[in-house]
Amino acid sequence: MSAQKNTGGTATTTLFSTEVRLAARPVGEPTEAAFELVRTAVPEPAEGQIVVRNTWMSVDPYMRGRMDDAPSYIPPFELGAALDGSAVGVVVASRSAAVPVGATVSHFLGWREYAVLDAAAATVVDTALAPAEAYLGALGTTGLTAYAALTAIAPVREGDVVLVSAAAGAVGSVAGQLARKLGASRVIGSAGGPEKARRLVTDFGYDAALDHRAGRLDEQLAEAAPDGVDVYLDSVGGDHLRAAIGAMRTGGRIALVGAVSTYNATAPVPGPDNLFQAAAKELNLRGMLVSSHFHLFPEWIGKASGWLADGSLRTGETVVEGIDRAPAAFLGVLRGANTGKMLVRLDG
Repeated sequence: MSAQKNTGGTATTTLFSTEVRLAARPVGEPTEAAFELVRTAVPEPAEGQIVVRNTWMSVDPYMRGRMDDAPSYIPPFELGAALDGSAVGVVVASRSAAVPVGATVSHFLGWREYAVLDAAAATVVDTALAPAEAYLGALGTTGLTAYAALTAIAPVREGDVVLVSAAAGAVGSVAGQLARKLGASRVIGSAGGPEKARRLVTDFGYDAALDHRAGRLDEQLAEAAPDGVDVYLDSVGGDHLRAAIGAMRTGGRIALVGAVSTYNATAPVPGPDNLFQAAAKELNLRGMLVSSHFHLFPEWIGKASGWLADGSLRTGETVVEGIDRAPAAFLGVLRGANTGKMLVRLDG
């Protein structure tokens, strides 16, 4: 494109952008062969559009489902086209009076160095409130997921015992601390490996940690919560959901947020074999999509930004450098390589 220094500015030079495209649909666990890097000229923005130089992008487990050509709550990635997802960046050209050059915005055209999009599809973020990358983590959809799950879907009540799976991940690392702020008496997290389990307690406010690689979850959970569990935030499914159902108290609430243990499955995955206990215990199992709770963003950012500022909400990040490493970062998320939010920095 010819970069515009401001609305109605003069053309200066052509920009080129490296983007990540879907080269093939994987069967089972994907590899880097499913992706290709392509360098392309950035088109001129139309009236009402902006050009963003992406500085950070997000990779998230739900993106695995979008690699399959199958109906879901969000359209699949297109073969041969750039992937998309959450990103933040700086506006370098604008044909919209509402979003000026120099503004930092969040939007959904990640997986590329430069994005051209309608100004209405971008949200200006306040980097005086928190660093830009926080709007992909604690102040973004992952933080909002934890908030909606524990206030609207499976609300935490004073004195509750709360269990969180994938507790060292982007959602879980926030959820444990949030559960405590909402009045939980005991907060238990599950993670993979001794180092992640340690950090749940030392960094993210958990009272006890389960290492799902170290033995049977139901036995570990019985020891950590001998009197049962009231609330469970499920991002894993499979054996985690089974163990949680077995440990739930009567009237317990379960927020079904994800099922990362099933995302690479090549055949139908059986449900928990103790599902009838949900009826016997009168449990509430409720699914959630964070997109149905975007109206809570102002409320959540107002609370979370204050907690970040006073240090009472601690976050973790795993940062990978460069657009060329984005596929590896995504594959790492699926394997549990991250603590906290997995981010790709594009301007390093």
